[in-house]
Amino acid sequence: MTRPPTAASLIKDAVFIIAGVLSAGMGIKGFLMSSHFIDGGVTGISMLLASIVNVPLPIWLLVINLPFIGLGYRRFGRQFAFKSVLAIAGLSISLAIIPYPDVTPDLLLTAVFGGFFIGAGIGLAIRGGAVLDGTEIAALLISRSSPALKVSDIILILNVLIFGAAAFFLGTNPALYSMITYFAASKTVDFIIHGIEEYTAILIVSSKSQLIRERIIEQGWGVTLLKGQGGYGKQGSHRPAEDILYTLITRLEISRLRSIIIAIDPKAFIIQHSVDDVAGGRIKSLPMH
Repeated sequence: MTRPPTAASLIKDAVFIIAGVLSAGMGIKGFLMSSHFIDGGVTGISMLLASIVNVPLPIWLLVINLPFIGLGYRRFGRQFAFKSVLAIAGLSISLAIIPYPDVTPDLLLTAVFGGFFIGAGIGLAIRGGAVLDGTEIAALLISRSSPALKVSDIILILNVLIFGAAAFFLGTNPALYSMITYFAASKTVDFIIHGIEEYTAILIVSSKSQLIRERIIEQGWGVTLLKGQGGYGKQGSHRPAEDILYTLITRLEISRLRSIIIAIDPKAFIIQHSVDDVAGGRIKSLPMH
């Protein structure tokens, strides 16, 4: 049985969501709307419809987003759905009543910073346990009914259709600037959610694994020892069993770790890949002196 959230966690989530709503509102109304640019995803669909149909954007945001929140209720839970409904409603209200300034007439600055503020808003809302855009919920629901399609494929197809429609209804230039907005927003969302300390997993295969392991521990990183056996050639020849090292570090520390490994064993086999999130264990190294 899960424990109910504490008052402190609820306040923290509320601060994230409110900041996200205000930031997204700034991006949409303070930058994009005056230039008729749009974002990707469900927000982009809402903005496109508001540009070609005489219905205000706040209404479109509610009409298009809320059904996806309702459909995702069973998968993501009551608390998530409740927070998301409040967040989307808050964004609609802020767009309707807050007099955001029209910041700049420069089209490139509008596209970049409009995307930045929208991405920051979406990322902050996610940090608070809610969404301002139902795109990923829609993609998850579609992928469950069509196993051949991945979530990323569905999001890509959706955005291709959105920007294609934008080119048809708004013109080529607004559609191209809108793509810049979407790229800026997506990168900002990644940064807000994962931060500068995005984690990287490093797998090290070396005949000097014991010495490398000692040096890793000296640096304050955690390391896991795996047993493995290499194979090569058409005949399936096998090398003797050897220790394989597995460690998680932040991306700012990759260069330092690789230098340590190569200094000990220039022939070491190193594999690295990004990790979305981790919990527990030792990730950060000890401070450098």
